[in-house]
Amino acid sequence: MRKIKIYDTTLRDGAQSEGITYSLIDKIRIAEKLDSIGIHYIEGGWPSSTPKDMQFFKRMAKKRLRYAQIVAFGSTRRAGISVSRDRNLQGILKSEVRFATLFGKTWSLHVSSVLRTTLQENLRMISDSVRFLVKRRITVFYDAEHFFDAYQENSRYALKCLQVAQDAGASFLVLCDTNGGALPQEISRIIREIRPNINVGLGIHCHNDTGLGVANSLAAVESGCDMVHGTINGYGERCGNADLIPIIANLKLKMGFDCIPEDKLKSLTELSFFVSEVSNMRHMNNQPYVGHSAFAHKGGVHINAVMKNPRSYEHIEPGLVGNRRRILVSELAGKSGILIRARDLKLDLDRDDLKTKKIYKLLQSLELKGYHFEAAEASFELLLKKALGKVREYFHLEGFRVVVNKEKDKKITSEAIIKLKVKNKLEHTAADGDGPVNALDNALRKALKDFYPALARMHLSDFKVRILDEKAGTAAVTRVIIQSQDERDSWNTIGVSENIIEASWQALSDSIEYKLLKDGTD
Repeated sequence: MRKIKIYDTTLRDGAQSEGITYSLIDKIRIAEKLDSIGIHYIEGGWPSSTPKDMQFFKRMAKKRLRYAQIVAFGSTRRAGISVSRDRNLQGILKSEVRFATLFGKTWSLHVSSVLRTTLQENLRMISDSVRFLVKRRITVFYDAEHFFDAYQENSRYALKCLQVAQDAGASFLVLCDTNGGALPQEISRIIREIRPNINVGLGIHCHNDTGLGVANSLAAVESGCDMVHGTINGYGERCGNADLIPIIANLKLKMGFDCIPEDKLKSLTELSFFVSEVSNMRHMNNQPYVGHSAFAHKGGVHINAVMKNPRSYEHIEPGLVGNRRRILVSELAGKSGILIRARDLKLDLDRDDLKTKKIYKLLQSLELKGYHFEAAEASFELLLKKALGKVREYFHLEGFRVVVNKEKDKKITSEAIIKLKVKNKLEHTAADGDGPVNALDNALRKALKDFYPALARMHLSDFKVRILDEKAGTAAVTRVIIQSQDERDSWNTIGVSENIIEASWQALSDSIEYKLLKDGTD
């Protein structure tokens, strides 16, 4: 079986994504997680760019990794500067890594317009830089930046850039679709044309500006590349990089290539959620393979078919990647949806049970009021288990008050005061917040933190408000859906009321209860 090397650049390219900033500890945690599932190479950043990146390499050098090699990133020497005086290359040496990726220009447009040097000097920059590191026993991967644009404009020069890197000792030549504008058929054609002229390994590094990052990466593998670059969840500048999650799953399950250990494939969903959590990014429900909705079924026809034979509406068994099938509960699913969800939760219910009829009537009455449980599966699980007496009371609300204060020419402030009974103790506390719901969330957590420390490992990742009857104006019924997230999972809870704070409280308290329930908290 052909072996494909997986090269992760989440800590460098992914960190260039809008809204993402990694601390040193964040980078170390992600690197350790990537190693745990069998990623071959982890690019840690630019040693010469920031003290944080240099500290990362120093810290990782002391850790014993099972699968991965830590890689430093940098550029070829600057025009007119010797390698011994180049700060970037010296930084790679100081990082004490055994592997480095150097990017260089292959597109004549960049050589003349960006570097403002000659084509010959650029070739010397590539050769000198690669040879400088190889002589110091560093394995070098050469990133041919903008390779596909370069090749279509001047194929001879683009190929020459690869060959001088190869002759200088590069172990892999990585073909970069840096602008993300190539199509799969172009990727395949060009790789097949150059492959006979290359004696070392070929890699692929795609961006996602046309939505084809994954497709282009897979086309490259089929055409002869043995290394794939990407980021977890497709994080990266502009539209992001090729997403390693579906790349790995497709390589293993669809194309028959070996890339990570067989027993690690089921960790993909956990890895995806972990990286989104550390990145402080909302996990995308519709993400292929690992999204919350990837194996969700709502329509009655779909549900009926998938329960008879899952292959009818599922392209793989969800557990292969650590995900699970979800049957969405709504009026479209009827009692069948309740029974299937109960079975998934290992709850004893049958169609003619009085409890089933009671739960179905409750579901109908709540949906009539505006509840929407297909979008709030966690709230439905709580409803189901409470109806069957399977949930203990983690806390009891005695009351709360939310104060919003606005004074002339001053910033608006919010404060929540809450009274709870927790394990027969009365907790009375207050907290400020950016708004009334945030203040209420902060006060609730403050009251519960000493009783349930696990709550520190979750946060609210999305807050949605919908007015159900616009004609009623400010007296309209409001639906609030809160998405919460921890390192392993995300879940949605719901509240409905004429009062937005009351609706928010319902969704908020459900979110806290669900976290405690799923963790098996005593």
